[in-house]
Amino acid sequence: MREAEFIATLRPFATHPAARSLADDAAVLGDLVLTHDMIAEGVHFLADADPRDVAWRLVAVNLSDLAAKGAEPVGVLLGYALGDGRWDFEFVEGLGEALAAFDVALLGGDTLRPATAAPRTLGLTAIGRVPASGAPSRAGARAGDTLWVTGVIGDAGAGLELAMARAREPASLLEAYQRPRPLLADGRVLAPLVHAMMDVSDGLLIDASRMATASGLAVEIDLGAVPLSDAYRAFRGDDRAARVAAATAGDDYQLLFALDPDLTPPVAATLVGRFADGAGVTLIHGGTPIPLPAKLGFEH
Repeated sequence: MREAEFIATLRPFATHPAARSLADDAAVLGDLVLTHDMIAEGVHFLADADPRDVAWRLVAVNLSDLAAKGAEPVGVLLGYALGDGRWDFEFVEGLGEALAAFDVALLGGDTLRPATAAPRTLGLTAIGRVPASGAPSRAGARAGDTLWVTGVIGDAGAGLELAMARAREPASLLEAYQRPRPLLADGRVLAPLVHAMMDVSDGLLIDASRMATASGLAVEIDLGAVPLSDAYRAFRGDDRAARVAAATAGDDYQLLFALDPDLTPPVAATLVGRFADGAGVTLIHGGTPIPLPAKLGFEH
């Protein structure tokens, strides 16, 4: 069963308005935003990954969901499976570093020790304060809206390749994968202006598709406009294949948002597409429609 299919089976139980019908990245309960993300060894991080980087990543990916709601972090709850002492202590070091970097408090959580050795699976719940303008969902895009993305796309996917090859350069690509930075300040600035917003966790194409589906619209994405870093271009190139790889790789944790076509975002961002009546994703390159890749992004 795929992730989307499993979530669909849960949707009948999500009867509280805070759940947003399980069609968003977080729950909005009164003046609080709540989100929970898990990461697993062999899926989100390598078995020999530095535990400090794993802790940073666990915190960052959860705070990125708060950023997409324009929320101010309040604290986190940790779910942790105990392992060998050294790994655990290094994880705690990384956790403290990440919490200090983002000025977030640990509020509590739970621990357990698995009965048998198993790949590590870790969970974190992040709690934030809803902005005065309200927390934007991924479902509010309107026909005619422009689609924007912050930062650059593809660096983290390239960084994963480097990590798997045990390579260390280019260091900026490796860092993008190992230590993503949630765009909390940008999210707070954008929240009052956007019609819809989410973070790019599974790939630009698949996440844009999710926003369009949730909004009941079609979306057209200009592959040539997808912003790439100089390091990515040097590593993989700038042809169509390199751009498709960037747009489907995931783990970028940039902000993807729908904006009134008459507005320009007040943060550094790139115009990558438009919403229209209809359904589905259209990909163009050089002004010409091109076939969609077999996979738009990552799915469990």
